[in-house]
Amino acid sequence: MKVLLYSEHLKLVEKSGVGRAISHQKKALEENNLAYTINKRDDFDIVHINTVFPSSLWMSRIARAKGKKVVYHAHSTEEDFKNSFRGSNFLAPFFKRWLMKCYSSGDLIITPTPYSKKLLEGYGLTNPIVNISNGVDLQYFKRNTRYRKRFREKYQLGENDKVIISVGLYIERKGILDFVELAKLMPEYTFIWFGHTNLNAVSAKVKAAVETTLPNLLFPGYVSHEELRDAYSGSDLFLFLTHEETEGIVLLEALAMKIPVLVRDITIYEDWLTNKENVYKSNNTEQFQVAIKGIVNNEFTSLVEKGYDVAKERDIRLIGQQLEEEYRKLIAASELEYIIEKAKKLNTGDTF
Repeated sequence: MKVLLYSEHLKLVEKSGVGRAISHQKKALEENNLAYTINKRDDFDIVHINTVFPSSLWMSRIARAKGKKVVYHAHSTEEDFKNSFRGSNFLAPFFKRWLMKCYSSGDLIITPTPYSKKLLEGYGLTNPIVNISNGVDLQYFKRNTRYRKRFREKYQLGENDKVIISVGLYIERKGILDFVELAKLMPEYTFIWFGHTNLNAVSAKVKAAVETTLPNLLFPGYVSHEELRDAYSGSDLFLFLTHEETEGIVLLEALAMKIPVLVRDITIYEDWLTNKENVYKSNNTEQFQVAIKGIVNNEFTSLVEKGYDVAKERDIRLIGQQLEEEYRKLIAASELEYIIEKAKKLNTGDTF
């Protein structure tokens, strides 16, 4: 069995969650000794598609026409497309129809969480849908005092300075407006947002937020995995203010790094993140302020070990095993279809 991880136009998504998911899939397959290729001209049995470009849909249709099995990975929904880029709310219904066309072309749809699975089922898609986490590399994302020291030195932070970080694109859905507002309200703490989006593509409100000048607010832009690992090690709180997600890879990374986590209390996190058990949750600016103070000043109980347990369940090696199981089911189904078709032809006297 050989899998084609379809990676056309990877440059367009490599700095997004989709790009991270593709790199995770490569790692997951390698860790489980599963053969894969990124060259569409190679021979393969299954194509695993992560993007929704026109070429992605074309690849799906061509593969099925050749008798190959197609796995379509559903990272996007109409819900998380809204409040992203300029004009996204107007385009959202059209984007949903395009997503349905792409996803329905696969033999199997994989999506990261039960929440996103439920959303897709609500679209009326009839393909089998399973949820498999994007996973996290626990061997890479490990807390280390050297990383902390490097991070603190780079950003000229004292050992006793309290630092709150977040990671994501500059889009309203990610909660960047609230992040900047909290930085204004809490000047005693340093707020750092990692990630980048071309400001020409975002709303006026988001552009104004990113251009806010405060002594305790930093926007370093997109950084490498290594620098991000340093930031997780060197900060006091990971603040995830997103309004909508299909999972949140950076959240899994923060949990793996045993950094305290505070998230917005939204539907996606109802089933697997529990307030005051493995993370803290809040709903509005006032609640976030109270929680931030309690966490960074060690007034609240530490939940990092319980949070790490959540990350362990999504270790990238386990994700590889789950992907292999689904791949093998598709191959078995393909072989059964072949046998049934052969039997039909024999019964009718046709030459097979």
